[in-house]
Parts: sequence; structure tokens; C-alpha cells
Amino acid sequence: MDAVKTDTIKLAQFLKLAGVADTGGQAKYLVRTLDITVNGEKENRPGRKLMPGDTVIVQGRKYTV
Repeated sequence: MDAVKTDTIKLAQFLKLAGVADTGGQAKYLVRTLDITVNGEKENRPGRKLMPGDTVIVQGRKYTV
């Protein structure tokens, strides 16, 4: 995975970098349709800002920002 050089990253961008989605458009679609949680809360906003240490779970698979 590429290094992120900012304090925050949008959820859709993170999913693309993590290899969950191939494109930004696909990432936005997945955020709106899949069971995704951020820090234990259901999330459906592709623009949700993630901070270092946040936990993202996509269909049971865990990722840490």
C-alpha cells in the first residue's frame, strides 16, 4: 500500500489504496452499498475523513488507517 502523506484521508480514497476498490467511483459505490463500519459505527459516506488509528471493517475484513 502507498504511504499517505496527510493527516486525514477520505474513506473512498482509503478503500482504493487498500485494494478494496479499483477506482474511486467503485469505492464510492461500495461505501454506499456494502456493510462498512468505521470505529464500530455503520458508515455510508464516501467522504468520511479517517484519522490515523481508525479501524475500518469491510464485510468482516479489518483495516487500520
